Amino acid sequence: MWILVVEDEPLIADAIRLGLEAEGFAVDLVDRGDVGLERAQTNDYDAIVLDIMLPGLNGYRVCQTLRAEGSTTPILMLTAKDGAFDEAEGLELGADDYVTKPFNWVVLLARLRAIIRRGSSAAGPGTPAELQADDLVLNPATHTVQRGEVPIELTPREFSLLQYLLHKKGEVVSKYELLEHVWGEPDADDPNVIQVYVGYLRRKVDEPFGTRSIRTVRGVGYRLVESGPGDGTAVPSLS
Repeated sequence: MWILVVEDEPLIADAIRLGLEAEGFAVDLVDRGDVGLERAQTNDYDAIVLDIMLPGLNGYRVCQTLRAEGSTTPILMLTAKDGAFDEAEGLELGADDYVTKPFNWVVLLARLRAIIRRGSSAAGPGTPAELQADDLVLNPATHTVQRGEVPIELTPREFSLLQYLLHKKGEVVSKYELLEHVWGEPDADDPNVIQVYVGYLRRKVDEPFGTRSIRTVRGVGYRLVESGPGDGTAVPSLS
């Protein structure tokens, strides 16, 4: 998951960035509203954490502009401690939720995950809160993964990678796309980090269960498929 954080107070901005990265999110951090708007217009973020009082352009205008342009990216606004008016105006302009300063980190994280989950469910009819391929189930709300009745322990980065692959189930996902959405570094010098983490995932969600759900599309990227038990069946151009 790739999050844009628009916050000009360095201590708050760094606290949010470090907290999100510890949870496996990729974070793009900017300290101006006009720069945040430009980033949101040109990148496909999974959510935006947006302060109201910003240099360049305030958070209201950033939110209002994005919604007027048709953006449905979930927005979590940061408001003043006693800013009831701030909260109301932010919601009226299209924000999905808000957190007041000083905020509780657990609350901010829970609210952010909730708006991402709601945004995913709103993407189309029948979109489930849980992501599933065969008996492999990932629950974003509880941050758990299991295959059948067996729980699987993943690191935050592994969880984010699996979540994105499940979200794109059946589609070929390039290394560039994974670097952008899971790592937040589309221009990273070493895209082989993807191969390493895919290997970690396979050893946890496939190999112990005799399945081949995460396939390599040679020269392109990866695809997560409904595979069933691994029976050695050949799949053209996949491994």
